[in-house]
Amino acid sequence: MTDPRIIDGKAFAEKLRASLTQIVTGLKQDHGLVPGLAVVLVGEDPASQIYVRNKAKQTAACGMRSFEHRLPADASQTALLSLVAQLNEDPAVHGILVQLPLPAGIDEHAVIDAINPAKDVDGFHVVNTGRLATGAPALTPCTPLGCLMMLQDRLGDLSGMEAVIVGRSNIVGKPMVALLLSANCTVTIAHSRSRDLPAICRRADILVAAVGRPEMIRGDWIRPGATVIDVGINRVPSETEGKTRLVGDVAFAEAVAVAGAITPVPGGVGPMTIAVLLRNTVVAACRQHGLPEPAI
Repeated sequence: MTDPRIIDGKAFAEKLRASLTQIVTGLKQDHGLVPGLAVVLVGEDPASQIYVRNKAKQTAACGMRSFEHRLPADASQTALLSLVAQLNEDPAVHGILVQLPLPAGIDEHAVIDAINPAKDVDGFHVVNTGRLATGAPALTPCTPLGCLMMLQDRLGDLSGMEAVIVGRSNIVGKPMVALLLSANCTVTIAHSRSRDLPAICRRADILVAAVGRPEMIRGDWIRPGATVIDVGINRVPSETEGKTRLVGDVAFAEAVAVAGAITPVPGGVGPMTIAVLLRNTVVAACRQHGLPEPAI
């Protein structure tokens, strides 16, 4: 992407994976350690199948071990929990990811809670979310950590900046608060019941949109020169009949004329998620083996 205002998540993710490949090579040579990621897919959801396939491909490309486990859509919660317990005990597996959403009848919270927090590379276990909230070392959810990496790469020191996050999910909004607070930002989290949401957004030096509503945030909600991170991935009808296209939570054409920097959809935050998942797996492997964490 040639526009200097565009934050190219695809290029950033490629750079991160290249760094991880070098680190993994060093871990093999110096310690005989090959980080291993196990991904569990329950059912036949087409989007999840594509995502799992991409994870396996990128894991192997970085020189790591990829373990894929598939269960049928009618698998019981007991069977899934038994598999998680086996992976918890497997020394070759340093990271465990159970692909969400799970089929009806399986309690996602129970499954996440069953994962060893040290192997919870999604960062969803209550132990990791609690440690993140209190400033302790944690495995951090991939999407918000990727957002922070791109912000720091673009802006440098974030200290003193005013950040507004639109959306309070456990996956993005809440962990994003903790990460930006740790970077010494002044943080506001806004949501569907916030009063005068446009005015709140206009205060932001950093605006993170993670609300799940197509193009909800308009150009005139954005402070001129602000950095906008659009986490939304929404599929809407395209101009071609019967086709769809992806848009974010921000009205990009309006916002790009105002923002100092902005992530596009697609090609912004999305490519960072798997790259940060691989980063978390490497970090988890180093911690489990008592090795220094790589500076990534």
